[in-house]
This record gives sequence, C-alpha cells and structure tokens, in this order.
Amino acid sequence: MELDTVRKSVREHYGKIATRSGGCGCAPACCSTAEEATANERNAAVNSRELGYTPEETAAVPEGANLGLGCGNPLAIASLKPGQTVLDLGSGAGFDAFLAAKAVGPTGLVIGVDMPAEIVSKARQNKTKGGYANVDFRF
Repeated sequence: MELDTVRKSVREHYGKIATRSGGCGCAPACCSTAEEATANERNAAVNSRELGYTPEETAAVPEGANLGLGCGNPLAIASLKPGQTVLDLGSGAGFDAFLAAKAVGPTGLVIGVDMPAEIVSKARQNKTKGGYANVDFRF
C-alpha cells in the first residue's frame, strides 16, 4: 500500500508541474504564481547550463520542453549515433528526447517514458510543435 501512495504522490506532483504555464524546476519559489512563469523558464535554462547543456541546446527544443527537472546531462556521455534507438526514462516534457532525436537522426528512434499522463501529454504537444517524427512518448 505504501508504494501506491508514493506513486500517487509523484504522479500528482509532476502532473501539476506539467499543467502550469512557463515550466517549473525544483527551486523553493518555483510555481508560486503566474507572474513567475518567465523567471521559472529562465531558471530551467540556467539549471540546464549548470548540468552541462549549451545555450544552443537549451534553445533548440520547443518552448516548454525544459521544465528544469533534470539531475544530469545523459547526452554528454551517451555518444549517440545516427540510426540508434534511445530509451529516455523519466522523459518529462521531452527536453533530452528532442536533443537525442537530433543525434540519432531520421533513421533513429527516441522513446520517452514517464509516469504522469499530464507530463506525457505535454511531451506529445511539444513533439508536435517541434515536428519530431522520430520521437514517441509513452506512460
């Protein structure tokens, strides 16, 4: 029963983040008001740069794909090649999946998996906005 409680709590927490405007990260002041939405997006980009993403990478994905929830930069060590298939567990709104899609090219495939339906829905919307034919999101 405790595992179900944890799963439900995680789904609810990240589901709320996915439905808020402007993205959200882990900072204590994050997600407090609508006026902070722009600041939260800037914080997500700053957090990503601190994890080793370049400004070009953070700018290359659809708006709203970078929620600032990452805890590392898997693409920095993945050595992805064209034609490969990538599984992105905890894909969020698609930030790493979209960067990986570029690396594996049109002959590759990126499958993003996350738990909350709201997050997967947001990732799918971002996929459409960005025109990514080689990315699929599942929950």
